[in-house]
Amino acid sequence: MTDTKSATRKADAGGQGAAPEIKLDGSLSSFLPGLREDPAFADLVNDGRGVSLVGAPLGIRPALAAATGEGRPVVMVVPSGRDAEDMVGSIRSWYRGNPADVDMIPAWETLPHERLSPRADTVAQRMSVFHRLAHPVEGSDLFGPLKIVVVPVRSLIQPVVRGIQDMEPVVFQVGQEMDLSQAADRLVENAYTCADLVMDRGEFALRGGILDIFPPTAPHPVRIDFFGDEIDSIKPFHASDQRSFGQGQERIWAPACREIPLNQKVRRRAAALVGSIPNADDMLESISQGIPVEGMESLIPALIDDVMPVYSLFDPRAVIMFCDMERLRRGADDLTKTANEFLAASWHVAASGHGAGAPISFDKSNFLDFSEVHRSLELTHPATWDLSSLGVDPSADGHARLAAVPPDEYRGDESKATSGIQALRERGFAVAVTAAARGTLSRLRRVISSTGVSGVDFRLSLASDGFIDDKAHLALLTERDITGHSSVAAQAKTPKRRRKAIDLVELKKGDFVVHEQHGIGRFVEMVRRPVRPVNTRIRGLAPSSRGAAGHDPSDQAFREYLVIEYAPSKRGAPPDRLYIPTDQLDQVSKYIGAEEPKLNKLGGSDWSQTKAKARKKVKEIAQDLVKLYAARQRTQGFAFSPDTPWQRELEEAFPYQETPDQLTTIDEVKADMEKPIPMDRLICGDVGFGKTEIAVRAAFKAIQDSKQVAVLVPTTLLAQQHFETFTDRYEGFPVTVKMMSRFQSAAENKETIEGLRDGSVDLVIGTHKLLNPQIKFKDLGLVIIDEEQRFGVEHKETLKALRTNVDVLSLSATPIPRTLEMAVTGIREMSTLDTPPEDRLPVLTYVGAYEDTQVVAAIRRELLRGGQVFFVHNRVQDISKVAAHIKDLVPEAKIGMAHGKMGEKQLDNIIHDFWHRDIDVLVCTTIVETGLDISNANTLIVDRADRFGLSQLHQLRGRVGRGWERAYAYFLYDPAKPMTQTAHDRLSTIAQNTALGAGYDVAMKDLEIRGTGNLLGGEQSGHIEGVGFDLYVRMVSDAVQDYKESERTDAVATTVDLPVEASIPPSYIDSDKLRLEVYRKVAAAQGEEDFQEIRDELTDRYGKPPQALDLLFAVARLRSRAKAMGITDLIAQGRNIRVVGPDPQESVLMRLKRIYKTVQYRPVTHTLIIPTSFQGSFDSDPMDSKQVLEWTDLLLDDLTWRGKKA
Repeated sequence: MTDTKSATRKADAGGQGAAPEIKLDGSLSSFLPGLREDPAFADLVNDGRGVSLVGAPLGIRPALAAATGEGRPVVMVVPSGRDAEDMVGSIRSWYRGNPADVDMIPAWETLPHERLSPRADTVAQRMSVFHRLAHPVEGSDLFGPLKIVVVPVRSLIQPVVRGIQDMEPVVFQVGQEMDLSQAADRLVENAYTCADLVMDRGEFALRGGILDIFPPTAPHPVRIDFFGDEIDSIKPFHASDQRSFGQGQERIWAPACREIPLNQKVRRRAAALVGSIPNADDMLESISQGIPVEGMESLIPALIDDVMPVYSLFDPRAVIMFCDMERLRRGADDLTKTANEFLAASWHVAASGHGAGAPISFDKSNFLDFSEVHRSLELTHPATWDLSSLGVDPSADGHARLAAVPPDEYRGDESKATSGIQALRERGFAVAVTAAARGTLSRLRRVISSTGVSGVDFRLSLASDGFIDDKAHLALLTERDITGHSSVAAQAKTPKRRRKAIDLVELKKGDFVVHEQHGIGRFVEMVRRPVRPVNTRIRGLAPSSRGAAGHDPSDQAFREYLVIEYAPSKRGAPPDRLYIPTDQLDQVSKYIGAEEPKLNKLGGSDWSQTKAKARKKVKEIAQDLVKLYAARQRTQGFAFSPDTPWQRELEEAFPYQETPDQLTTIDEVKADMEKPIPMDRLICGDVGFGKTEIAVRAAFKAIQDSKQVAVLVPTTLLAQQHFETFTDRYEGFPVTVKMMSRFQSAAENKETIEGLRDGSVDLVIGTHKLLNPQIKFKDLGLVIIDEEQRFGVEHKETLKALRTNVDVLSLSATPIPRTLEMAVTGIREMSTLDTPPEDRLPVLTYVGAYEDTQVVAAIRRELLRGGQVFFVHNRVQDISKVAAHIKDLVPEAKIGMAHGKMGEKQLDNIIHDFWHRDIDVLVCTTIVETGLDISNANTLIVDRADRFGLSQLHQLRGRVGRGWERAYAYFLYDPAKPMTQTAHDRLSTIAQNTALGAGYDVAMKDLEIRGTGNLLGGEQSGHIEGVGFDLYVRMVSDAVQDYKESERTDAVATTVDLPVEASIPPSYIDSDKLRLEVYRKVAAAQGEEDFQEIRDELTDRYGKPPQALDLLFAVARLRSRAKAMGITDLIAQGRNIRVVGPDPQESVLMRLKRIYKTVQYRPVTHTLIIPTSFQGSFDSDPMDSKQVLEWTDLLLDDLTWRGKKA
């Protein structure tokens, strides 16, 4: 950046004092009285009967609806769901009453006959609106009457189950008496799913007197604590760690999650239909048991007697406004056509006798004819207006025209808009400028005020379009009118679930596990075994004679064990089995690796050799990491200045709500930049989780200090995407952004290189070409590297050299495991973005046999909404044949082809065309698996999906669903070819986990292995396979700690096995999976603070812990103490206890022999055999669990005896 430019920047950034203030209340209602100056507006608001066609531009419609809605109900029909959302926000900005009086009936994202369900929150919002329309309760904050309802045409023409409006939501209120099992029955009827752990909307879990529930309309799940039958408290909790937080709530309501009531009548009908509908038996059986299943809505015609039109719920006094009749009619026709195609395709596939047609009549669910709906509404409502943006002749009968016109001549031209505002003010117009994001409004205010225009009203609101009204002498200009685009309102919407802090490892029979000492085995089962022998014989007493004085000796103490099978020690022998007490679960992890491992033999040497090799390699890595870190610490870097007012303005103009992770990461990056040591930070997060915005802000901060920024990307497409993002975000600021790639001419690239040398280019985006030694920067301050792992070795070396003297920010879409992140803390700064962005919807996933009709219907449906399709076929040999076949099936579609055997240039051009929407269907190999971010491609079809791995399927599915639209993924297999069991399991896993659920965790692990390789070097994969991923990461962590604390001694593995009932009773936590999670946490606890934390969490999640759990904590404390003393075994054997570990001093041994008469010491094996009183004797009772632990604790005191102090 040149010095003059820098000076201007500093001056402008500092002085903005004179501009008028921004009104933050978000309301435009104060302008409504002025609009009544337009007689046509006033007549419509006051009556409007007899009017059928109204000339009203888009911008004034929300004002018309808001003003009319003050006197009578309004229903506004709009072409799409996005229009409906925009309209609701705009109307609320104009409306004088409670914003909750305005709502919309969202449309399903699925078609009526698809075997895919609409989202639970969509259904819940629909159900709440239906209930409020039919049963309004005056003065209620939950069920108050609706004044204005916005309806997308799709919702208007889709019939609903008759009586749906009478399905009562379940309301929970503090102090209310409610039978817990009845509440659970009501939730099941409202289609909630009973789960072990509440993670997703529409789930509930019952544990003793605690009910966890996630109502689809609530921002967080809630924990309802019952005291007997009375609700004691309602508290929100985080799905990620299951801990409650914040203030309690007075009440929560749980609307239905599905539009079929799962009542007895529906269940009986489902049971009766089993066997009569092809491919639907699984669904029908689940429904008959009251379990909601994916796609059950497609069976509405078979399960429900009658349906009704949505408009039968509208208030008969309501004014009906149809927005843009032609668009509505076209949208309704397209929908009906697509739905019919889909019905034919999906039931053609489902009916086993190909072409047999639908097995039952589906007419009931069909979309209604739009013209008939329109006619019915005209007959039943006093005022029905068609609002048109086209010219309307007000003198014709039944026609009216508002004086407002759209400010189209300014759109996208800020200087024209500014001079237009000046002219309007001179003519005496009131002018208001509005935007949804505060930073954008600040920028517009600065631009407009700098030209000397005064008296303009700046308001923060959700109005999306403006108008100029000659009669009312009023002009409203929105961000879209002035800049040509609009930001999304920064509303704090429902936070999505973060990546789980609870690592639930579901162990199934046959899963491979790794034991740190014994190696790789196979999980068999979890068993409860008695640990205390019955010993009533000595006393000669009947078991009942002890009464309440202590434990009945016939009460056996139980403990839970994991049974693991190892390779047999001799050929032909049965496998060896190992019983591992659950308090030692920190030694065990699920084996995660790409290949199936070989089982180790118990006591064999192969495991210790594998471990030694891996450990050696890990030490080298840790050493490299520490060296690089030390070199950076010694270098003097540039300390950037604190944020300027412009920085704040740029950040406030961000069109979305930042996620909490984003805010934390941005703060961390800025803090690093302001230090005099060069920054080296890695940011991990999936595509679309907000990494680019962090880069935008960091780069801007560097440019504010007159430094240059280089953004390095692996592909030309990414360069193009980043270039558009950076240019868009820096609009209105004096920042020069350039791009260097093959899509620029040689002359353009030469000019950019010149600009970098003389400082006139502030930021350059390019591929590895930027690393060319010929390219010189005037003053490079920050390098941003996107997807560093995709650069070659020689490029990485260049980057390594850069790291020691400029600030480096690396971005990666491959996740890095938490454990590893903790391991390298303080050596490589790292930030993780775990929270998905707000509007990211789960991808609707269909798994089924390949059929041409299904493929045609899926492609046409996507093309109808203006979208694009990925068709993945992973065999290069016949990919052109497949592309030609699709061209025959869908001749109107533009087909492109991409695969790895193409030249780089040709591939770039194809991807470039696809991104610019010149290709409708891209037939490609898994080349699309990573890095592509094309938000308009929202249908994925995978041919022969049975040939892909689980994480590949997840990665592919992640390519779609990046935009606002609902995305679809079709995983198809060849019905003529037999499928392996593994392939079948993979496809069923992917079908079940449409959200970020358990299957996501499996894929996450697979990706984390990749992430680990990227961070530590690719040659690690062999070692990771050898010892399993979790243990490998633990080794890295230990090695790094060793380098950081050279005095550290290696911790020993300690086994404690005493006759103590240290377990979690199934009556407290009945799910094996959740019990395992708690055992793992207790085993890994490091000290008293950890134990207290776990105890608090258990009390929060499950209620007061029972005594057996306190004993589990006591055993864990004892184990922790023994470990610190170097003891490896503390095991009860008959009447003795075996202690293996440190050799006792002579004085200690003599003392032990005095106290425990028959003690034996074996120096070769470092073993003490000490007699115990656990089983009692002729004159004493057997010890209970608490006494056993106290006795053992005293024994440890004796082992550490140092003699009396003088």
